[in-house]
Amino acid sequence: MIQEHEPEATPRSPAAEDPEAPQEPEATRRDSGPTESSRANRGWWDRNADDYQTEHGTFLGDDRFVWGPEGLDEVEAGLLGPPESLRGLDVLEIGAGAAQCSRWLAGQGARPVALDLSHRQLQHALRIADGRSLTFPLVEADAGTLPFRDGSFDLACSAYGAMPFVADPVRVFREVRRVLRPGGRWVFSVTHPIRWAFPDEPGPEGLSVSASYFDRTPYVEQDERGQAVYVEHHRTVGDRVRDVVAGGFRLVDLVEPEWPAWNTQEWGGWSPLRGNLIPGTAIFVCERD
Repeated sequence: MIQEHEPEATPRSPAAEDPEAPQEPEATRRDSGPTESSRANRGWWDRNADDYQTEHGTFLGDDRFVWGPEGLDEVEAGLLGPPESLRGLDVLEIGAGAAQCSRWLAGQGARPVALDLSHRQLQHALRIADGRSLTFPLVEADAGTLPFRDGSFDLACSAYGAMPFVADPVRVFREVRRVLRPGGRWVFSVTHPIRWAFPDEPGPEGLSVSASYFDRTPYVEQDERGQAVYVEHHRTVGDRVRDVVAGGFRLVDLVEPEWPAWNTQEWGGWSPLRGNLIPGTAIFVCERD
């Protein structure tokens, strides 16, 4: 699932005009470990799933496999392999949201399992599935502790799901490797690391570097008590490659989708203006030895 917003270059202040009104979260950069990150992001997606699906559901579709805000479709990209090769494969989708990608996989004859941290997102998956003939399991679980036996899947994928939000990506990669069969492919998309150096603005103000690309300090939104309510983790391109290798995978491709002429929408900091100048998404295509 593509995240609703991106890290801001500078923290925003909480609303303080009405002391009785709930305060807006304070944005900052600070450390945040696996437990806090998981708890915060589960709560964030549960609270925001309805608005997310209302705002972006049409773009994502009910049964499309979209890799990112640029609109790159798996039908066009073929990163999982030719559609005919998916038939009969056991596929794990991590961070599935409302399971749009899993629904497309099922339509190709695959046997998907859609996993997500957010209970509310999976409720939307049930809503969309109501009355449809294609069904598949929905699993609520943390990507760092996959509730499956070793070698359960032929393929694993994630379209902006989990990876931008986890504090320990190597742990997730090792879990994915564990549940994949030998030769299995693992394909995931994340915010392109270079975008962390720019403000989260779709217009011209978002085209000037304002932060260090090398600052790995997590972006955290926290409440008035200092408890995280949203966490996102930055890794450089080199970090991502090393994490892939440390997780037991071989990197076979790194795709940086270009912004297509047909896509005129803005989504958070993504826009045609920025997308024609800097990459917004990175897709890592990996294989288990």
